Amino acid sequence: MRERRVPAHLKRLVVERARGCCEYCRSQARFAIQSFSTEHIVPTSRDGKTTLDNLALACQGCNNHKYTKTEARDSVSNKVVPLYHPRRQRWHDHFTWSDDFAVVIGLTPIGRATIEALHLNREDLINLRRVLYAMGEHPPAEID
Repeated sequence: MRERRVPAHLKRLVVERARGCCEYCRSQARFAIQSFSTEHIVPTSRDGKTTLDNLALACQGCNNHKYTKTEARDSVSNKVVPLYHPRRQRWHDHFTWSDDFAVVIGLTPIGRATIEALHLNREDLINLRRVLYAMGEHPPAEID
């Protein structure tokens, strides 16, 4: 059976690399009410390894919605596409912010499918983004 527990030294490296932000919705851990997770991009149930290049920092909402998913349907093309992979792809190639920085917008089939599958625009996140933007704390600095 694959190692599911992520060793502490890998967790630290993942948090540092992500600069304390969810690598999917870009929420900042310092403003979160729930702890963030070090998640397997390719789940261990699908033979994903517990290695630095298969780990991402995820807020609890994104982690729970992603669960073991690796693909989802794009609402525009209606095709099943891979979910965004934070180690192999750049966030800004697949996503952008709305004019008020409250909503994540998908630029590609991968971006759109990921937004839907992981619910990147959950109501509580949109509200938090608006407050943080007004305080000059959002959007977070680039991490890729």
